[in-house]
Amino acid sequence: MNFLSIAWRNMCERPLASFLTGLSMALGVAAVIMVLVIHRVAVEQFEQDAQGYHFIVGGTGGRTELVMSTVYHLGKPLYPISYAYYRKFVDGEYAKYTDAAIPYCLGDTFVVGDYKYRAIGTTPDLFEKLKYDGVTPYEFSEGRNFKREKFREAVIGSVIARQGKIKVGDKVNPTHGLGGNPEDEHEESFEVVGILKPTGTANDRAVYVNMEGFYLMPNHSLSAKPKNADDTEASTVPEPGAPTVGYDNEGNELEPLPEAQREVTSILVLAKGPTEAMELNFSINKSGSGTQAVPPSEVVTQMLENIVGPVRTVLLVLTALIVLVAAIGILVSIYNSMSDRAHDIAVMRALGASRGAVQSIVLLEAVLLALLGGLAGWVLGHLMVGLASPYVEIKTGVPLDMLAVDPKELIVLPSLVLLAILAGILPAITAYRTDVAKALSGTR
Repeated sequence: MNFLSIAWRNMCERPLASFLTGLSMALGVAAVIMVLVIHRVAVEQFEQDAQGYHFIVGGTGGRTELVMSTVYHLGKPLYPISYAYYRKFVDGEYAKYTDAAIPYCLGDTFVVGDYKYRAIGTTPDLFEKLKYDGVTPYEFSEGRNFKREKFREAVIGSVIARQGKIKVGDKVNPTHGLGGNPEDEHEESFEVVGILKPTGTANDRAVYVNMEGFYLMPNHSLSAKPKNADDTEASTVPEPGAPTVGYDNEGNELEPLPEAQREVTSILVLAKGPTEAMELNFSINKSGSGTQAVPPSEVVTQMLENIVGPVRTVLLVLTALIVLVAAIGILVSIYNSMSDRAHDIAVMRALGASRGAVQSIVLLEAVLLALLGGLAGWVLGHLMVGLASPYVEIKTGVPLDMLAVDPKELIVLPSLVLLAILAGILPAITAYRTDVAKALSGTR
C-alpha cells in the first residue's frame, strides 16, 4: 500500500481546504524567513559599517548620537569641535599615535527626488587611508578620488548615483541644513569626479565633497575663533598636505578659509596600533576638553543587544504564533473531514489495512500539508526579501540578498514536521478508533 499516494489523494479531494491551510502555513514560514534573513543582514551591516578605524572623536553628548550621525548618516550631529583640536591628530600632540585622522563636516543635505542624503565635507584621505570594512579598500566604479587642491570636486556613493542617475562630470548642489529644503540650496556646485563601487555600507548613500570647498559655502565659516577650554591658538602654518591655494571647476583660484574660522563635526581616528588606540582613548576622554572618543563597535554591540535583539525576539514570537495557528488549521481541516472519510477508512481496514497503517496515512497527510506550505513559504520569504531590497537599500544603504540563507532556517522544516505530527495526532487517533462495521453499514 502506497501511503504517500493515498495521503496525496486525500488532500486533493479537499482542494480548497488544503490550499487555504497550506497558504496559512506558507505565510507564517515566509514571515519567519524574512525576520531571520533581515536580522542577519542588519547585524552584519551594522557591524561592518563600524570598521576601518579605532574610534570617532566628537563633541560631548550621546555616544549613540555620535555614532549614528557619523557612521550611519542618521540623526542630528553633535556640536562641532574646533579645527585646532583636529590638528592635534595631524601634527600635534596626538600625531605620534595616529595613522590617519579623517575630519567630517556635517550639516548639509543632498536631495534626490523624495530622498535626502547627507553631504559630508572631508578629505581625500577617507578613501585612500581607510578600508570601509576594515579589510577592503575603497574602489571607484567610475572616475577617481577628489583632489585636495580642487575645492569643488565630489565623490558620491553607488546608491545616490543609481537613484539620481548621476554620472561622472555632473554637478551636485547640496542644501544647507538637514531639512533638504529647496530654497536652502547652495549656489556653489560640486563636480562629481568619482562614483564609489558598492560597499554595502551607509557610505553608499552619501555625497562626499572636498572639505575646502565645503568651508567656503555660505554659513559654513565662523566669524571668530571658537573658545574651547583645551584649544590652543589656531596655527598659521597649513597642516601637512593642505593646499595653500585651490581652484574651482573653471580653474579660477580660490583662497582656503583661515583655520581660525573652521570647525569639524567629528574625526575618524585610525591609531598606529591597539596600544596607541588605548592611550589615545584614555587621553581624550580624560582631558576635559569637551570632546569624547567613542569606539563605534562598542556602541553598535550595545544597540544590537539592547534594541535589535529584543525586537527580533518579539517578531519571531509573533511569526511563530502565525505558524502555530496554521498548524491548528491543519488539525481542524483533517479532523473535520474524518466523518466523511469513515467509509473509506472502513473499506481500507476491510481490505487488510491495519489500524497503524490508517493512522500513519493521516499523520502523513498532516506532514505533507506542513511541508508543502513550508517550502512555499521558504521560497516566498526569500522572494519578498528580494522585492524589498531596492527600497531598503535606498532608505538605509543596506542591500538585502534574496539568496542569503540564515543557518537558523535549517531548523524551520524539521520543526514543521514535528508540529504537523502533533497537529495530526488527534485526527489520527480518530481514524484509529473508526468502527469498521458501523462505517460500512452507514450507522454512527
